Amino acid sequence: MDGAPSERASDARPGAPAANGAAYRPGYEVVSEQILKLIAARQLQPGDRMPTENELASSLGTSRTVVREAVKILSAIGRVRAQKGRGLYVADDEGMLGSSRWGGFFMPTDLDQIFMLFEFRRVQETAASRLAATRAIPAELRAIKDAMDLCREGHETGRDALFDQGDDAFHLGVAEASHNPFLVAAVREARRLQRQSNTIGMHGALGDHAKDAIVEHAAIYRAIRDGDPDAAAEATNVHLDKTLEDYRREIQRRVFGSGSTESC
Repeated sequence: MDGAPSERASDARPGAPAANGAAYRPGYEVVSEQILKLIAARQLQPGDRMPTENELASSLGTSRTVVREAVKILSAIGRVRAQKGRGLYVADDEGMLGSSRWGGFFMPTDLDQIFMLFEFRRVQETAASRLAATRAIPAELRAIKDAMDLCREGHETGRDALFDQGDDAFHLGVAEASHNPFLVAAVREARRLQRQSNTIGMHGALGDHAKDAIVEHAAIYRAIRDGDPDAAAEATNVHLDKTLEDYRREIQRRVFGSGSTESC
């Protein structure tokens, strides 16, 4: 198949040792990433028809069951749409970033692209927190605090989905308190892309980050509540830098293995 990745998904079949000492990855994660590479290589656009599950399985050297699991993941994060009786399609995405080149280009486990995404987040979320510190009204401050508390509850009770819900609400709440709808849209779309990193290749890997994130969220909230734009921007930068470092460390672990001394 032209444009198909050269890696074989069967190399990461469940239960198989990872090559070269790299950390184990379930087959469906590998296939999910390979399907995204196929979409990018073929320059498929939203609404374009994709190869069938059987064709993907044959091309990628894996089973249809693994392909089906990968398709479920990609459907859940809005990259692929499965139409009963008609086949697979690149999902229509009318989001601000999803309709651009990022829609098919973003690789959730590519460190360079994750770094660029965090660069983008730093610009927009620093601006949003600065503005929120001067514009937030009491109702918006309560919403930010409620989201912060939801993150804490999710972490303390071990409910990852609850933490993620609070995390999204916190960052969007800060953006909404900026009273700038363009920043709100940018934050929403950047976080949608980041969720793909959490779902493919990073799922369950950042548990230790949650504890630190709660403390960092609190620092951002206090600065906004106190009307201190500089402190809000600095706290936001610290939070994003530390989050990026967690991603960098996890990708290093996956690529080189937990005992490697190489740096990313």
